[in-house]
Amino acid sequence: MLPLNPLSSRRWPRVILLVDMNAFFASVEQLDHPEWRAKPIALTNGDIGTCIITCSYEARTYGVSTGMHIRQALQLCPDLLRVTSRPQRYAEVSANIMHALSGFTPDLEIFSVDEAYLDVTRCQRLWGSPREVALRVKRRVYEHSGILCSIGVSGDKTTAKFAAKLHKPDGLTIIPPWQAKERLASAPLTGLCGVNSGIAGMLAAHGVHNCGDLQKLPISVLGKRFGNPGRRIWLMAQGLDPEAVKTSIPAAQSIGHGKVLPPDTRDAESIRVYLMHMSHKLAERLRSNRLVAQQFLFGLRLYRGWLKTTARSLLPSDDERVIYRLGTRWLKHTWNGQGIWQIRIVALDPKTPCQADLFQRKHPARQRAHLAMDQINQRYGPMTLASARLLGRSSMPDVISPAWKPFGHRKTV
Repeated sequence: MLPLNPLSSRRWPRVILLVDMNAFFASVEQLDHPEWRAKPIALTNGDIGTCIITCSYEARTYGVSTGMHIRQALQLCPDLLRVTSRPQRYAEVSANIMHALSGFTPDLEIFSVDEAYLDVTRCQRLWGSPREVALRVKRRVYEHSGILCSIGVSGDKTTAKFAAKLHKPDGLTIIPPWQAKERLASAPLTGLCGVNSGIAGMLAAHGVHNCGDLQKLPISVLGKRFGNPGRRIWLMAQGLDPEAVKTSIPAAQSIGHGKVLPPDTRDAESIRVYLMHMSHKLAERLRSNRLVAQQFLFGLRLYRGWLKTTARSLLPSDDERVIYRLGTRWLKHTWNGQGIWQIRIVALDPKTPCQADLFQRKHPARQRAHLAMDQINQRYGPMTLASARLLGRSSMPDVISPAWKPFGHRKTV
């Protein structure tokens, strides 16, 4: 349902749309497999994955949710269909959707694999009223993907995202800027994008739980404690989020790769193979973006919590052997045989190599080998050419990151 008289003859000072795909991965599977439509399905990472990546709306009616163990989900929904995820397919559909959206406005921010902001303020004469442009966007998304989306429309990013969540799936919710403050007043602060439990806990100590409560607290209190992000949260709660739609992707502050292991993996050789696999993928990604790094984070997820460390290479590098050597050294001194659920490696300081770095890199034969390997893998697919030891890597496929984007540093799965 739309609010009463959501549109008037008043020209909006800003018109922001948030396009949010409905149960995106599951919807793609139901599109490609008509026999699964209107049935409860849940996606896992390969045939041996135990954690649900996402599920269809039919499954959600039984209480099935993302992150749930498949065994628990089957107890709630015995007819649940378990589906192996296909990250490359979701990446393909996402890229098609984002390309279609770019035809409406140059002011497009691809927020994640299944969400995008559009600022159509400058296109109101071209596309019509906020409702008309939202309907056009919904049609265009369906034409280019075959799946449905929900759209929120308002005068700022935060309220538009809030609106998009109100009537899913296949919803359209319009909150004019002059109604945003009133509509947000009863919403919990944690329902706003970017407000984490730490900030919410601090505000709760001041008696602030909902957006409306924040009006009682001077903006200076948040500014003093959290700086500009705190001031922005105060404005977000009033429906006055000042942040513009970001049309360019900033330089990567970190680049990482992770892999979910078969639950409770304890075999040392298997874990080293996983470590080599992630080192290979991270190094390949650094090279594809013409970046090097010197500081790396290594992490192993145990049943409860993580084992983590940071290690530094002698020189900035994009070589998997350097990364793997740092990781195995840490593994030898830290891991005591505990069961492992996930492994992760992150380059914490990716940067363009400077001239001094180039002079210090002494292995031209190795660089030529990297170039040849990367070209072959780009042409024939990931891991077509890799270390023979990686033939024993896990059959579990890569999982697309929630923050994946069809271009820029995040173009990876």
